[in-house]
Amino acid sequence: MADLERLINRAEAVLARLESFLPSPVPDPDWSAIAWRWQVLNGRGHLVTVEHPHYISLDDIRNVDEQKAEIVRNTKQFVLGYPANNVLLTGARGTGKSSLVKAVLGAFANQGLRLVEVDKQDLVALPEIVALLRARKERFIIFCDDLSFEASDPGYKALKVVLDGSIAATSDNVVVYATSNRRHLMPEYMSENLELARNGDEIRPGDTTEEKVSLSERFGLWLSFYSFSQDEYLAVVAQWLKHYGIEQVDEETRNAALLFSHTRGARSGRVAYQFARDYVGRQALAGARHP
Repeated sequence: MADLERLINRAEAVLARLESFLPSPVPDPDWSAIAWRWQVLNGRGHLVTVEHPHYISLDDIRNVDEQKAEIVRNTKQFVLGYPANNVLLTGARGTGKSSLVKAVLGAFANQGLRLVEVDKQDLVALPEIVALLRARKERFIIFCDDLSFEASDPGYKALKVVLDGSIAATSDNVVVYATSNRRHLMPEYMSENLELARNGDEIRPGDTTEEKVSLSERFGLWLSFYSFSQDEYLAVVAQWLKHYGIEQVDEETRNAALLFSHTRGARSGRVAYQFARDYVGRQALAGARHP
């Protein structure tokens, strides 16, 4: 009996040590939230609540009225339970692509819209995420920001399956909204325009090109964004300065805004926002030094 008791104690000690190496149980999602981020910890993914979502008003997004109207219409269809499309927002950086997605979340959150942000490296978990959301009554946007792929990326095929379905039907309460600077989401090469040119050992290189294009074609709604003209850029500058309490924009301020855009090499809503923060901060600092 003494030997048996010692054996049991040793076994319990070994089990206690082994438990320290096991991953902690995945917590259940807090379904009272409106936004989550998919996070992998110790090799296991789970939904982490976004404690302070970035709320943006649709009225604060300027110079993309047609794109705004389309994404609002599509999102309204989705929230009401009508057929709606996955959305791909492509084009110039800083022109409001990501902001529009955040804005529709704020606009429709009280109607049951929710958002799950998934980074590119975690796209392989999309089937698992969709399975988790399928049984919920809320309507979910899976948001993939700044999306692009190389041919070897494992998330490429996972996204295709979620967009188009596999042997399992797609979930009616989930859509994918993705932003990218590339319309076809993958790099394209000059050699791919030459169907009969030799491209390594591949006999039909055009088939590879078609495979690349096919991913973006699985998005039912494409929205394209373009760089701002000078007048459009200055209008957004004025909007953001008004947001910070500066009602009148004089010629000196406009010139400063244009100079700021030249140093950044772009005219966009993001640059206008950054200028407004810089300008207002400088004015406040100067006032503090000279009361």
